[in-house]
Amino acid sequence: MDRHVVEQLLLAFKEGKSTLDETLNRFRHLPYEDIEFAKIDHHRQLVSGITEVVYGQGKSVDEVIEIARRLYDNSGRVLVTRTSEEVFSRIAIEEALFYPQSRIIMAGAPADGKGDILVVSAGTSDIAVTQEAALTATFLGSTCRSIFDIGVAGLHRVIGNMRLFDEARVIVVVAGMEGALPSVIGGLTSKPVVAVPTSQGYGTNLGGLTALFAMLNSCVPGIAVMNIDNGFGAGCLAHKINIIGL
Repeated sequence: MDRHVVEQLLLAFKEGKSTLDETLNRFRHLPYEDIEFAKIDHHRQLVSGITEVVYGQGKSVDEVIEIARRLYDNSGRVLVTRTSEEVFSRIAIEEALFYPQSRIIMAGAPADGKGDILVVSAGTSDIAVTQEAALTATFLGSTCRSIFDIGVAGLHRVIGNMRLFDEARVIVVVAGMEGALPSVIGGLTSKPVVAVPTSQGYGTNLGGLTALFAMLNSCVPGIAVMNIDNGFGAGCLAHKINIIGL
């Protein structure tokens, strides 16, 4: 339940369009809904600006579906990350879409996004994390564009997209291997850069540690670095930066 929904509920009560019982019923799970194995925070968006999202990995199929259904029934929207096609086939939300590459289920994203986030992948192997970042920010209400496969092995591909860097309010850069692309793009633009290391790469990539350390040690000042493969976190941060001042 976000600020706009709360405002509409209170206005409807004030104008006599809903009864006190109807209005209170919508607030019945403040501050959260306790279903024993989970405590569902329907009001998180009011506090942090980011609605509760279901992280599917490590949960049973039934647990993911139960939490997701309750979130959707309360607000008309839900985002499930790191999930499966089995969950999607059983979730019974008509408008839900499944993105198999990033393993995301999404329903109820705003029709009109705000601002301009550019999400960039260094290589094709990084697209899953890139898509996770873009879908997350889109679900939260930002307008996102994506560019794939413009890593440092071909710098002319980076230069060829300078116009898009200039137009964006914030840039998310996803890279595995040696993790150099955020530094390259950060050195070419004044826009905020959110860097995401991925676990993609040969042996000494060390499951993403090499890319993570490279991004943390970038000589370009002001780059924000996410955890390894954390496209969701990047999407959240980029969204918050994007909507400032809008």
